[in-house]
Amino acid sequence: MEKNIIPHTYQISQDDRKKLNNQNSFLMWFTGLSGSGKSTIANVVEQELYKKGIKTYTLDGDNIRKGINNDLSFSPEDRTENIRRIAEIAHLMVDAGLVVLAAFVSPYKKDRDNIRSIVKDVNFVEIYINTSAEECERRDVKGLYKKARAGEIKNMTGISAPYEAPENPDIEINTEKETVEEAVYKIIEFITPKLQLNHE
Repeated sequence: MEKNIIPHTYQISQDDRKKLNNQNSFLMWFTGLSGSGKSTIANVVEQELYKKGIKTYTLDGDNIRKGINNDLSFSPEDRTENIRRIAEIAHLMVDAGLVVLAAFVSPYKKDRDNIRSIVKDVNFVEIYINTSAEECERRDVKGLYKKARAGEIKNMTGISAPYEAPENPDIEINTEKETVEEAVYKIIEFITPKLQLNHE
């Protein structure tokens, strides 16, 4: 089948789209346990970028699983496929000239490494929302930990499935010590030079 797939060469490139948007395009990947604060922080970061006139799009775990990935379970294999598909979607959006924010547990290092290889290292910013499992369970924003403890949810990251923390993330946020405002400031400060077209 693959030998019959011949990509068409289009005249408008990623560089052309970035120039039109007057911004660089890249992927900001927020990883951490459920309830760590990924979506909350990504949401405020996007609001700040919007105020600056930056063209963005946010991909979020629950929204993706209700749509394009509604055929996937939470088994290790399906988690890997979930992240692979999201990485490919993000890659297209980066190619379209957007700053993409993605908030996903993404518990496996190999899957996050695969994202980096799909979108290319220069287009990838890994943001580790470092919140302890105890604190996430205490918050239990969606009631998932309670269900996992009751045996209603299998393969719950942090309870019955592992989370492999990033070893060298571009940005690390400890939500037990840093406020949302402090986290957002740290992220914006890091990515501001990257937004400039001449950064590359």
